[in-house]
Amino acid sequence: MSWRDLYCGELRSDHIGRRVTVAGWVDTRRDHGGLVFIDLRDHTGKLQLVVNPERATEAALVAREIRNEFVLQAEGEVVARAADAVNPNLPTGEVEIQIDRLSILSRSTPLPFQLDEENVEETLRIKYRWLDLRRDRMQLNFRLQHTAIAAMRRAMDAQGFIDVWTPSMTRGTPEGARDFLVPVRLQPGKFFALAQSPQIFKQLCMVGGIDRYYQIATCWRDEDLRADRQFEFRQLDLEMAFVEREDVLDVMETAVVASFEAVGREAPPRPFPRISFDDAMQRYGSDKPDLRFGLEIQDATAVTRDSEFGVFKSADAVRFIVAPKAFSRSEIQRLEDLAKEWGAKGLAYVVVDESGEVRSPITKFLSPAELAAIEAPPGSTVLFGAGNDAAVLRVLGLLRLHLGRELDLIDPKLDAFHWVLDFPLFERDEESGAWTFMHHAFTAPTAGAEVWDESNPVGVRGQHYDLVWNGWELGSGSIRIHDVEVQERVFRTIGLTEQEAHSKFGYLLEALAMGAPPHGGFAMGIERFIALLAGEPDIRQVIAFPKVSSGSDPLTGAPTPMPDDVLRELGVRALVEEGLDA
Repeated sequence: MSWRDLYCGELRSDHIGRRVTVAGWVDTRRDHGGLVFIDLRDHTGKLQLVVNPERATEAALVAREIRNEFVLQAEGEVVARAADAVNPNLPTGEVEIQIDRLSILSRSTPLPFQLDEENVEETLRIKYRWLDLRRDRMQLNFRLQHTAIAAMRRAMDAQGFIDVWTPSMTRGTPEGARDFLVPVRLQPGKFFALAQSPQIFKQLCMVGGIDRYYQIATCWRDEDLRADRQFEFRQLDLEMAFVEREDVLDVMETAVVASFEAVGREAPPRPFPRISFDDAMQRYGSDKPDLRFGLEIQDATAVTRDSEFGVFKSADAVRFIVAPKAFSRSEIQRLEDLAKEWGAKGLAYVVVDESGEVRSPITKFLSPAELAAIEAPPGSTVLFGAGNDAAVLRVLGLLRLHLGRELDLIDPKLDAFHWVLDFPLFERDEESGAWTFMHHAFTAPTAGAEVWDESNPVGVRGQHYDLVWNGWELGSGSIRIHDVEVQERVFRTIGLTEQEAHSKFGYLLEALAMGAPPHGGFAMGIERFIALLAGEPDIRQVIAFPKVSSGSDPLTGAPTPMPDDVLRELGVRALVEEGLDA
């Protein structure tokens, strides 16, 4: 290459005596009263340049102008550093380049933050993302991401999958989140929806005989942004024909293990552990439990049915966890405040101090049998939830996670992968009370459960499975419905009339009626997986240009209003709050 012979991080003692040309960014510049030392950086590492005015007068003049983040090209001779100047912390620390020619390729204005500065406010980092991307942390994240995704692709190719691209603009389908809509200029008043997933398209690929499909698919969902959510995200999307659940799980485990091995991480042992949805909820209060620590939820409902403590006696469910610490009253108050924020009415407790003495305002109401059932070791605290079972499990599940972090119960070196299986096919909508799907409307019921009471489908299980890593849901999948009559039955159960079902999903129903093979698939969130693989706390650190929690893009200033003439051409009218400019 004309701009450079080698990358900065590639030079070693083997290159001593060679003339080389390098290029990169100025990481630091040090003027020692004649000699100028420049650390030049690219994505491979740093290299020291030495500008000696006695050797290169013109280069020394150029070196006076140089500041951090200037882009340079330098030519010179690779020499060994003096023994007392060797830098053991750099791979290039045994050598330096004595510069003969130095060129400034690009200058830099004063920076809004220094690249080695800690705790830079995230909005500022994203606004100047081109600078942030130069940091070692971000460079490592994106190169790790590339390596992992390349390994996934190789794993899919080796298992007989072919990469098929599916459209992003489609018809909106109920997937659990709001659609982003795209107005159509040629058909005013009509809209495409940006695909929340390629779900129906990949099923149609199976009907079309593709047999094994995958892609790294971009998806869009209009939902609140969190540590593991962005409007735009990617997923490893796959679908397989003539398979059962275990076939899909095996393919996904293969892809995960391949990614770990590619980046030099010890892969989780296979097969990944499996836990049922019911077991996960009963023991951990979550359908995506973090299994790196215990602190399981225990049931005291039966033993407290005749309790003299009225709160327990009248509750639908009484459950508890045993924290390995004897909390003070102020600590318990803080925990109770948290529990109330999560929807609990209160938090009963029993503290067992280091001597084994029990203290609690409720012990006088508890029988010996009740106390025996909740027996806890010295130096611990029993924390109770009582009330509606689902609410109790949810609160104790959140409390369990909080205590896991607060008490350092979580081993950060562990990689706890597991599958959650046997989800309910239907659940009640919290707002309307109507029946809706738990995963999506195309998940097949378990074998033998294809007929149910459509007005009250309690207990119907679906062939749905989730992959969880350290408490993060990486993705979901299921065996799909391939029988058109079963698909129509699901639509009726979730309240779609025959006309509505055919209006929204007529093309799918037609396809299922024309020879659909049994099939199933999975979709794993790429950014969630890479964030955990990189040890990052949120997915913004593995997305080149993310949005902040408000949904805005500090870099471009998006989203922005559109001029009225543009909106008119699209057949769209902007509605603004009274008193605000259009």
